[in-house]
Amino acid sequence: MRGSQNVKRDLKYILLLAWPAIVQEGLNVLVSYIDTAMVGALGAHASAAVGLTTSVMWTLGSLALALGIGVLAVCAQADGAGDQERLQKAGQQAFFLTLFVGSVLTVVSLAIAPYLPGWLGADVSIRAQASLYFRIISMPLLFRSAVLIFSSALRGVRDMKTPMLINLCMNLVNVALNFFLIYPSRRVLGIWVWGAGWGVKGAATATALSFVAGGSLMLYHYWKNPSFAICRTGVHFDQAVCRDCLRIGIPVAMERGVVCLGHVTFASLVAKLGVVPFAAHSIALQAEEAFYIPGYGFQSAASTLVGNAIGQKDEEKVKRTAGLIGGFTCLLMLAAGAVLFFCAEKLVGIFTPDHEVIRLGAQVLRIVAVSEPIYGIMVILDGTFNGMGDTKAPFVYSLITMWGIRIGGSFVMIHLLHLGLWAVWVMMVIDNISRCLLLLQRFLRGKWKYRMGA
Repeated sequence: MRGSQNVKRDLKYILLLAWPAIVQEGLNVLVSYIDTAMVGALGAHASAAVGLTTSVMWTLGSLALALGIGVLAVCAQADGAGDQERLQKAGQQAFFLTLFVGSVLTVVSLAIAPYLPGWLGADVSIRAQASLYFRIISMPLLFRSAVLIFSSALRGVRDMKTPMLINLCMNLVNVALNFFLIYPSRRVLGIWVWGAGWGVKGAATATALSFVAGGSLMLYHYWKNPSFAICRTGVHFDQAVCRDCLRIGIPVAMERGVVCLGHVTFASLVAKLGVVPFAAHSIALQAEEAFYIPGYGFQSAASTLVGNAIGQKDEEKVKRTAGLIGGFTCLLMLAAGAVLFFCAEKLVGIFTPDHEVIRLGAQVLRIVAVSEPIYGIMVILDGTFNGMGDTKAPFVYSLITMWGIRIGGSFVMIHLLHLGLWAVWVMMVIDNISRCLLLLQRFLRGKWKYRMGA
């Protein structure tokens, strides 16, 4: 009876922490749907031009997000241990990490922008647009880094609502500017509306300005948060605490880099299939994002609560928290996978009127739908290990599965067996399942207990 009450109490607290992150993920996906649909209305070439460099932008953003995870883990563990001084120092390191990674990413991305579409093997007809899109959204990467790292710091002290509200603001800015910048002046519901008519350039400009708005707001709320005491003490660099954040964050950065560079390579392999298959691939990835919402929403709660439990040196709480969140997410993702399977054509049809793109996109969405529950467990395990600060082994697992299975397998499917888009999506599913099993095996065998001195 008492155990049942503990489970109910824990589940209630998990839901309390998770719902802002779930709403945030939902809003992000909704806006990405709208963004993709707006660009998709311009045709398959525009969709392919935007989709081509999306994986590279994921890679760049993932590096900032990884360092934010290091800050989150140290903050959550210090909070769990009741160490207010260490909590303040960990939170303040987010400022220095943001300046560093944001500046480096901006310089690197602007330098590679002219050459990137060619490196990815894109069709000549979309290279100029793809390069322009990537260059524009790369300009405010310092602000983008601020959004990712400061939001992680806030989540580390259990403030999930502020990142949600700021992401809502970013999304509204993005959609509003898309409306005016992508299309030319026109009549909407009988009312004349001004439009810049910039097409892909307009979509990129809207995204860039939304980064600036979000980064500015996130800096303000981070600076004012009392847990970090910045208004009272200012920001101070602490080498030891920053090193702890980096020790956790760098393996995550390496993992995200391996995964996202794998996505870039994966995209370049798919690009060789032609413009229409690549457009279907890009749109299917976009459509699938909505079905990740439960996993990534609960992942933030898993990282924070498991980090607290590690700080408290409570092994049973770690297991109970991970088990509850993982099981609940699996059920939600099972339902999401069923919807994805049966509504595949309608989902792809949101983003494009092209019948061949719809056919190919629906085909691959049905393939990935069957693995959604397993993917949900993998996402929660990933968040669990991030909260623990046990990040080196997951990096190795990602290296093995992404490059050994997804990339190697896709190369064989395309170049040796001459199969189509469906075959590379099968390799993507096998990659996700393999990584989930490796993470689950590590968790069940208790290889993470060294984080509590066990």
